[in-house]
Amino acid sequence: MNIEFQDCLKRGKIKEFSRGKTLSKKELQSAISDLESAKHSFKNKNYKWTTIQCYYSMFHVARALLYLKNFREKSHHCLIVAVKALYVANRLLPANLVENLQKAKTLRENADYYDEWSREGAEILLQSAEEFITACKKLITK
Repeated sequence: MNIEFQDCLKRGKIKEFSRGKTLSKKELQSAISDLESAKHSFKNKNYKWTTIQCYYSMFHVARALLYLKNFREKSHHCLIVAVKALYVANRLLPANLVENLQKAKTLRENADYYDEWSREGAEILLQSAEEFITACKKLITK
């Protein structure tokens, strides 16, 4: 098991969650809804909110993946670590999709905390979020 993932477990940032599997599809629906909101924001040239909504669409589908394994996150960082350990390491997801989740987290933080965002960044995140949700949805709904 991945050392970073073990550390997240030890620190309680990833916890066992027995109800996870029953909530996974609800999280997927949240992800899809957030992505639709992001598309609407982009259309209205609200690129800051597009950036934030795209990240949260990716966050919710990543959480759905954790729920499938009966885990729950208490940290955005550890959520990404867990998805890498449980899905990328086991070749269920390509690494580039989780790298895009990390990039989305950084762009969201820049938009939220520093009021730094761009049309180009929002556009890239829309594509990344769509790809991430599509790949994860296959794992969640099978």
